[in-house]
Amino acid sequence: MNLKRHLLPLLLGLSLSPAVQGAGVEIYPVPMYALLGQPLTPTALPALAGVGAEADLWQRLRDGMALDDLDSPLVAAQERSFGSRTTYMENALRRARPYLYHIVEAVEARGLPAEIALLPLVESAYNPRAASPAKASGIWQFMPATGRIYGLKQNGWYDGRQDVVSATTAALDHLKKLHYLYGDWHLALAAYNCGDGCVNRAIARNVARGLPTDYLSLELPGETRNYVPRLLAVRNLVREPRRHGLALQPLANQPYFQEVRLPYPIEARTAARLAGIDLDELLALNPGFRRHVIHAESQDRLLLPIDRLDAFRSRLEAEESQRIRMRSYRASKGELLAEIAGRFDVTVQWLKDHNPLQVKQGKIAKTQTLLLPPARAAQAGSARTGKAARAPAAKTKQIARATVRTHTVRKGDTLSALAKRYKVTVADIREHNDRIGVLRPGAKIHIPLDS
Repeated sequence: MNLKRHLLPLLLGLSLSPAVQGAGVEIYPVPMYALLGQPLTPTALPALAGVGAEADLWQRLRDGMALDDLDSPLVAAQERSFGSRTTYMENALRRARPYLYHIVEAVEARGLPAEIALLPLVESAYNPRAASPAKASGIWQFMPATGRIYGLKQNGWYDGRQDVVSATTAALDHLKKLHYLYGDWHLALAAYNCGDGCVNRAIARNVARGLPTDYLSLELPGETRNYVPRLLAVRNLVREPRRHGLALQPLANQPYFQEVRLPYPIEARTAARLAGIDLDELLALNPGFRRHVIHAESQDRLLLPIDRLDAFRSRLEAEESQRIRMRSYRASKGELLAEIAGRFDVTVQWLKDHNPLQVKQGKIAKTQTLLLPPARAAQAGSARTGKAARAPAAKTKQIARATVRTHTVRKGDTLSALAKRYKVTVADIREHNDRIGVLRPGAKIHIPLDS
């Protein structure tokens, strides 16, 4: 009796679950290679000693590449596809630059092939806010349920699937467990794409027919069949960019960001001001925050460019917490949003930008806690508003002229360029211009005088 043939379908029905934690021991599902009676032959990994000494991160990445090639025309087809879209590739890899060092470090720390650091290009083109019709999200395209299994918080304030650091940890843990299950990186990657149940069923069908169970021999969905060739094609383009007409700008082999912990929630605009960076840059580094609020209860880690870390810490310590710490308010069901806004001297739009509101016909639909501006900041804003209303127009203009200059936007102007030109910070410019967005030629903006 072929015991393997009778037991395998039952065993293959096991879906991969998180490791069971207990007494410091991790218990994983039975490895697929053990079920098939095959020895574990993991992909040979390069010696990583000294890899970090590479001056260019792209070369460090190449030195760690270890995935086996596939003898399939699908790889060449994907190479041609990506090669015909070099602008797309260059944009995606440019988008990866702030994150890539961290991802490579995390990949190496787990002893995984360096190509895994390129998988987000296949998944999302390194767009942290990428979302699929099936509700997958983030650079690693986690589904909501899988994200929760791996500890990624998801609420109205924060989505860990879009947090590059948290999602990278979860994705690499998931991939490592898949590789443990199958003992083969091609199968592990296939399971990452379509699920381990999908791969298990394909293996079971081939075993029942006496057919091989390698990646190319399995009947897999079309997207999964092209998934590994797609990654290998990206690997080949990064390995030999010139041969494929790809221009890769040098990328320093050093971290771009570092984390700082916050004891209480603050507005994202305040965090950007304290760091002296553009709000857009702050949000790009911290895409997990779904509102313009760094919500400490959901996630107290804030990522900042390394060269702005000391400035942020010193300014945060110098600020009185009452001026920057956001207040909380327990809004009752049925309260009018407009009344809440008026009571706390903000606009309804401000409430919507800074809170995951549950509203029906302008009323709070369910009792919930809202975050509001710091008390002293609100009082100061009210005082300034009152004084401005009472002051003669000429005097107000005189005060404005004494503290700011007016700049007429020209084609090609950016906030960063203007800040450098006028020797101020981007945060200073934003502070003197309400809701500044895209700079349109002919528009006038206020530039604070260099103090």
